[in-house]
Amino acid sequence: MTRPRVSRVIRGWTLHGDGRAPAPGEVVRPEERLSWGRTVGLGAQHVLAMFGATFVFPVLMGLDPNLAILLSGLATMLFLLMTRGRVPSYLGTSASFVGVVAAVRADGGTSAEVTGAIAVCGVVVALVGLAVHLGGGRIVSAVLPPAVTGAVVLLIGFNLAPVVAGTYWPQDEVVAVITMLVVMLTAVAGRGMLGRLGVLVGLVVGYGLSLLLDTVLGPITGPDASGVVSTHPRVDLSGVADAPWIGLPLGTPAAPGLHLPAFSASAILLVVPVAVALIAENTGHVKAVANMTREDLDPYLGRALAADGIATAVAGGVGGSPTTTYAENIGVMAATRVYSTAAYWVAAVVAVAIGFCPKFGAVVAATPGGVLGGITVVLYGMIGLLGARIWVENRVDFSRPEVLVPLAAGIVIGIGDVALTIGGGSLSGIALGTIVVIVGYHVLRRLAPTPVDRRDGTPVDGTPADGTPADEERDRS
Repeated sequence: MTRPRVSRVIRGWTLHGDGRAPAPGEVVRPEERLSWGRTVGLGAQHVLAMFGATFVFPVLMGLDPNLAILLSGLATMLFLLMTRGRVPSYLGTSASFVGVVAAVRADGGTSAEVTGAIAVCGVVVALVGLAVHLGGGRIVSAVLPPAVTGAVVLLIGFNLAPVVAGTYWPQDEVVAVITMLVVMLTAVAGRGMLGRLGVLVGLVVGYGLSLLLDTVLGPITGPDASGVVSTHPRVDLSGVADAPWIGLPLGTPAAPGLHLPAFSASAILLVVPVAVALIAENTGHVKAVANMTREDLDPYLGRALAADGIATAVAGGVGGSPTTTYAENIGVMAATRVYSTAAYWVAAVVAVAIGFCPKFGAVVAATPGGVLGGITVVLYGMIGLLGARIWVENRVDFSRPEVLVPLAAGIVIGIGDVALTIGGGSLSGIALGTIVVIVGYHVLRRLAPTPVDRRDGTPVDGTPADGTPADEERDRS
């Protein structure tokens, strides 16, 4: 006799089977859970999966990692509530903002202007989420087809290359190389959870190596983060002793915590294009979870986008880092076949508790530049290649000039930080590249001759039988 898959309801989640593990071929659905002991253990796995990236990216943006961890927990709670517990996800710090934040700071932008621009970007994503909720997911496909989305994600990632080469890597090249190798080896050769913690393992090894070299060889002579050459310790722990164990995440002068945002038009123009990346990340997350849980989650896409947008806007409004859905946690779900949102509530509560430990934030903020160089040389490239992955998965046809030409121009503008000055204003890099890609793609697509469907030789026009817009269908062909 087959045991019933669902036996009883406790505190909003239905106990799955006997509460021990999903049966072969089954999954624990979002509204279900295992026993509370196992649920807490799964929540701990989700904390580990998101941990490395969630506190590394704020450090790269010059923001407080403690506040980022705290806000990631609160953002996850908001996301679960707004999606009515149907879309399991952890909202960690978004990597897509690192490049534009570096550009804002290079132009003299302050941390308040950075977080103000992040808040505005969040509002944009929230409004897109509202539009998708009211009008359906086809709005996203129509404005941001895979060809456009992939190009924007790619240029955002590769725009970061000068930051690695000019800021982090030169601070300690030996530690940077070793850290890079550890990240690569862990990500590729690591098994199970270890393979998803490459960034965290690389950071711990690099940090420990830097402390060892300080003890054995003494201070290093080289450039600091501002490029000034001096003799200094690789790891400066002077701020750790003064940081309390429990308190508000107020940060340090170099990485401020709670603070009010400021709004700068130039900073906003640089940061808002990242909305495209957040939309792509959230859409991909919802589609992936729907595929794994075998549920139709399209009705929740608008809610997911709005939740992440609101979370990012709130984070920027209090001086924190932007958020996004985390692929690392999808890996945990895929490995365990447990999609219970109860585990995510556990992870969120743990993150909030960690956020109120300023001493932890001070330790993280002291991460040596060489360690960050080794981590970012891998991470930044991976961000860029996610754009190429979008192209491959959607079979974007680069033999069509109306696709190839605007994407090629926009990508070079974004990576090369090309500028366009009009009157007293200026557009450059990511902002200008994004505009060229989006506007150029849609304008040139309408000017181009009607493409021929290579499957039967007939012109492609109108709407295919499956209801997919013709232009979206051509992007897949």
